[in-house]
Amino acid sequence: MKKSDRELGMGSDISRRDFIHDAGLTALGLSLPISGVAAAGSGTSDADYPPTRTGLRGSHPGAFEVAHTLRDGGAFPAGRKLNEDYDLVVVGAGISGLAAAHYYRKRFGKDARILLLENHDDFGGHAKRNEFHQSGQMRLSMGGTHNLEHWLFSDTVKSLMAELGVDVNELQRKREFAYGRNGEKGPALWFDEQTYGENKLITNCSLGDGANQDMDALIDEFPLGEVARSQLKHFYAMRTNVLKGKSDEQAQAYLKSISYPDFLRQHAGLGEEALQLFDSMELGGWGVDARALSASEGLSAGMPGLHLLGNDSPGKESDYPVAMFPDGNASLARLQVHSLIPNVAPGTNAGNVALAKFDYSALDRPDAAVRLRLNSTVINASNTGSGVTVSYINQGQSYQITSRHCVMACYHVVIPHLCPDLPKEQKTALKYQVKRPLLLTSVLVKSSKAMDKLGITGARCPGRMHDDVYLFKGINTAGYRHDFADDGPVPLVFWGAISPPKDVVHVKDQYRASRTKMLALRFEDYEREVRTVLDGMLGPAGFDVKRDVLAITVNRWPHGYSHDYLDLWNPHWPEGEAPHQIASRPYANITMANSDAGANAYTHVAIDEAFRAVNELP
Repeated sequence: MKKSDRELGMGSDISRRDFIHDAGLTALGLSLPISGVAAAGSGTSDADYPPTRTGLRGSHPGAFEVAHTLRDGGAFPAGRKLNEDYDLVVVGAGISGLAAAHYYRKRFGKDARILLLENHDDFGGHAKRNEFHQSGQMRLSMGGTHNLEHWLFSDTVKSLMAELGVDVNELQRKREFAYGRNGEKGPALWFDEQTYGENKLITNCSLGDGANQDMDALIDEFPLGEVARSQLKHFYAMRTNVLKGKSDEQAQAYLKSISYPDFLRQHAGLGEEALQLFDSMELGGWGVDARALSASEGLSAGMPGLHLLGNDSPGKESDYPVAMFPDGNASLARLQVHSLIPNVAPGTNAGNVALAKFDYSALDRPDAAVRLRLNSTVINASNTGSGVTVSYINQGQSYQITSRHCVMACYHVVIPHLCPDLPKEQKTALKYQVKRPLLLTSVLVKSSKAMDKLGITGARCPGRMHDDVYLFKGINTAGYRHDFADDGPVPLVFWGAISPPKDVVHVKDQYRASRTKMLALRFEDYEREVRTVLDGMLGPAGFDVKRDVLAITVNRWPHGYSHDYLDLWNPHWPEGEAPHQIASRPYANITMANSDAGANAYTHVAIDEAFRAVNELP
């Protein structure tokens, strides 16, 4: 039976506190002039310290409205010219923007005057730090970019990591966290009452690793119709090669030409009720529904079906050998900021960065060579005879500054609005790269005892808004410690994206539809969702949803993952003519960075693109 908001604890102090906090932030954004920039982020109280802010984060209220006005053709007053002149202005203070500032100093000297302009109230871009103190002790979680795929690092990235003191081997060694797959009873599936007619948790069950499980017995527990269960049993029992007789080249071409669900329809006989179990399986990892992926892409991501190609196992949800900080890649962004502006946190290094309290008032001091200005949305960047003129909005006021160079380290689709004089071909290429929405909601709960009792550390939730939920602990690096065996207060991470409507066909339209739905939801909609899941999944093990939820931070990223190219939707372009390559061409004193420029949503790609962008400056 569906519970009322009151029964779910929606009237508790947490929701009122977050609502008041968000309203206060919005009011702040409408009132403060430029002279209040540093003070607004000074961290004079924990409530004002950006990493500790709860409620709607990511693209939070106040961060995107100016850009939307610009997109919709709105006009802004002429900017007041500030008596500030820089060697470099960086648009965006995410990992790529921060790396661009780093590489600029290496190329042009440490005395170079640099200003980073960031539209959010915190730096790091998608590398968002969620810091909780509601339990009386600091607990960290990640609100965006997760980890370091170190085996893909270029020499450029390896060198930056060494300069920042980041030891990926050490980060690996001290990680017990495994995305909810290392509980006593293994991975789990949770079926919810609203979608499936009953709340049911099934443990020791991974849809991607049927070879090591008694799938018939597990599937008998699925709250699905008899036909769907029979189809799934047949599918997991199959051991064949449906592409027998085709060459490797022919087989790969076929797998790239057919969608993952169609592959299972045609070769495994799965109907719609059975297939829906896989619909949202890669919403967190790829940022798309299964129907947007080719069979090749789905199978390579670990989705079941390899046993239809002559492999022994249906698939493998293996441990991903990443290196991680206890706040995701936020600690990497913090190390970058400290390297550029040491006074923000004296004495900080890779061994203690997770514990460091940053002084936000030090980010934008007039006497510093590098300045970082938050709550500042750029609305124009134009080449001039002597450099670049940049206009931006800060707290409702319009300002203008000049610089020798400019690096656009923001996402590509906004750049044509910021640089209207770009060549038509380049603007078309920039607009091609529609980003994929991403959602990570961090929920601090009083204890992990309910999950411990159930023998799980996480579960897939195929019928819900977030496809995955998992305990976030067991990453004892960068000075922080939260042992995996600790059953006290712990963040839970809900991970996924908003599924697009089924009648939306083209993948770009799917992204846009998901983004529209995401932005239309209020904080209480997200809160209701996570409380419903926690109550249904953990309530039977003693979790009290009205008492045991201490804080909720919703990290919504309507423009999340960078637009990489998918088999079913993108052609193969000649070298140098792909949209991201055309989009990232230098334009006089303006160059383009960020992971969009590499068409790949990885941190190391963002760094490589920053290196390229700086070295393309005249």
